[in-house]
Amino acid sequence: MLTRLPAALHRRLLLWTCPSECDYTCQHIITNRRLAAEPPRSIVQFHGKWPFVRVFGIQEPASVLFSAGNFLAHYDGLHNKVLANIPATYPLRRFYVMLAYVSMAAWVFSVIFHVRDFAITEQLDYFGAGASVLYGMYYTPIRVFRLDRSRPAVLRAWTVTCVVLYVMHVAYLKLWAWDYTYNMAANVICGVVQNAMWSYFSWHRYRKSRMAWAVWPGLVVAWVLCAMSLELLDFPPIWGALDAHSLWHLGTIAPTVLFYK
Repeated sequence: MLTRLPAALHRRLLLWTCPSECDYTCQHIITNRRLAAEPPRSIVQFHGKWPFVRVFGIQEPASVLFSAGNFLAHYDGLHNKVLANIPATYPLRRFYVMLAYVSMAAWVFSVIFHVRDFAITEQLDYFGAGASVLYGMYYTPIRVFRLDRSRPAVLRAWTVTCVVLYVMHVAYLKLWAWDYTYNMAANVICGVVQNAMWSYFSWHRYRKSRMAWAVWPGLVVAWVLCAMSLELLDFPPIWGALDAHSLWHLGTIAPTVLFYK
């Protein structure tokens, strides 16, 4: 008679149950057999995800590590750049602070989701990422066109518009359809809009000042676009950990640091 040994404590704390342990084990048995075949066969996805090698019960360790790196980049930017160097009286300071907090929350949800993939952690990750991207689109025209000091009525209308858009976005995904294609399209559109505005800002400021600092927003945009291109790729994880999605998370750390400069 075979006796099933209990899962290790750290895996039980991360809610690895008997069925999920069996699922994980079977995925890697199948993957190893495909790789050992002559000729080797390609790695396949299970439940829409690659068979990652977990570490201490963490489902996608590379994505967790790089998501935490992004959180730390925003945390450092908030405390050592924004709060330490920008006077409280500066009108845009509150927008910088909120940008950091929204981004940090999004990366916390990303860490949680990549530690263990459940329906609730996936939803938190998507809603957090959506809030971060939409807030970026909300804040960008305020900074580029200085809506905070020149057009207060436009700023109020823009604030209401963005809040309504986010509520509708969450309501559609939660109450109508969990649509991956729509979610990706919505985030890409918001990203393209704000990147276009930052590119304009960088070009316009450099043309007027000829100062090197004016190029930085354009450099951040170019870097982010290059990192985003990784999302268009989809290859089996290298060493069972590094896939296109995790490398995209890695690629956004440096431009975040540069942004706060």
